[in-house]
Amino acid sequence: MQFVLTLVTPEPAVLPFAQSRSAQVLSSLGALAPMPRPLGPGALDMSFDAPSGALELLRQGARDAVFGLPVDTCVQPAAGRRKRLLISDMDSTIVAVECIDELADFAGLKAEIAAITERGMRGEMDFETGLRERVSMLTGLPRSDVERCIAERVTLNPGAQTLVRTMAANGAECLLVSGGFTLFVDRVAADVGFHRSHSNVLEIRDERLTGQVLGPVFGSAQKLATLQEEAGRLGLDLSETLAVGDGANDLAMIEAAGLGVAYRAKPVVAAKADARVDHADLSALLYFQGYAAEEFA
Repeated sequence: MQFVLTLVTPEPAVLPFAQSRSAQVLSSLGALAPMPRPLGPGALDMSFDAPSGALELLRQGARDAVFGLPVDTCVQPAAGRRKRLLISDMDSTIVAVECIDELADFAGLKAEIAAITERGMRGEMDFETGLRERVSMLTGLPRSDVERCIAERVTLNPGAQTLVRTMAANGAECLLVSGGFTLFVDRVAADVGFHRSHSNVLEIRDERLTGQVLGPVFGSAQKLATLQEEAGRLGLDLSETLAVGDGANDLAMIEAAGLGVAYRAKPVVAAKADARVDHADLSALLYFQGYAAEEFA
């Protein structure tokens, strides 16, 4: 069976060494004649043949080969690499912050709320319980502070627009799914180029937060359901999908997708994802799909 290992690094000077070490490890695991193909600065593919049941062994071997180097790896079957549906988390994935933590700063409660956020992202507490608890702590916060937070605190992670716009330009459907709030998510989705978004709705009365979330909480189960429903609507097999996120409430969709990627993720997520991005930016997900740099939007 033909596989491909993709190496991506923000430090191109280390790539030849990473390539050499990877070739040695792959060969020791039974891979036949790894063939390199440059994809862009700091990125290359290595195609090879190996037994069909060796995927997890090859993935661990690739990670071991670059241990200690600022290199991200992805091993996958060569067939079907370019995905036709992207489902992405927002907070700490597409944007550089946890929006509710930044919003809490305007209420003088950032440390308290961030601690609850961290527990939820690590899978140490139920997401819905944690979300409702944090939102209730923001009761009475003016809507104007929400607008200030969006304007002053929410910044995109490097490569976010490139990832989404390149996939969209090549016919993929791109969805932003978040346990955060529509006031933030809808604007980020529009700025980045997502086709649609799904998230939670904060109740606002008299221009202040009531401390309530309207309707059912959009969390882990809903992210997974969105992946499955959108794939069905588009007539896609789940193997044709890509999911990326960082927290425990992203894990179900990451495990279900054809390629599940952990981006700067919590340990519980990184341990179970197909690939991890710990060093490069989000354009690494394009390299993982075999896009060359000159194809980027």
